[in-house]
Amino acid sequence: MIYKIRIILDAGEDIFRDIEIEAEKTLEDFHNTITQSFGFIGNEMASFYTCDEQWNQKEEIALFDMEEFGSPARLMNATILGEVINEQEPKLLYIYDYMSLWTFFVELADIVAKEDGRSYPNVLFSFGELPDSPPEKRFEADPNFEVDDPSESYDDYNFDENWN
Repeated sequence: MIYKIRIILDAGEDIFRDIEIEAEKTLEDFHNTITQSFGFIGNEMASFYTCDEQWNQKEEIALFDMEEFGSPARLMNATILGEVINEQEPKLLYIYDYMSLWTFFVELADIVAKEDGRSYPNVLFSFGELPDSPPEKRFEADPNFEVDDPSESYDDYNFDENWN
């Protein structure tokens, strides 16, 4: 089976790539295809996230094992693309470069039969140029989140004023 997938940069303008890739490839293969199609060098950390219909992220699938830093996750090289994206769950999030947070929406558009003589993966369509820097993220604060003022309770910590 061949997946036709659209990868859209989370930006104000339309920047996307349509890719054909075999459903049996690993997420690491897919990651390499995405980075090449957008012109990245491919040497930064990255993760895929399963998500719901509203793009709310769920399970992380990381490029490298981060368990020693307290973040156990599935790995891209051990996860088959068809295991995490299909007709019932057609969406993924892809984050490239944790310092810059290039964020992409990945959506399965079609499933077709493999064509003899055609090589995969294949970039079907490329629209828009990647900007020099990632689009700004607009994080929304939870209006119900309350923060205690820590300055009111410093005396409780028994700090030595002359510790230095």
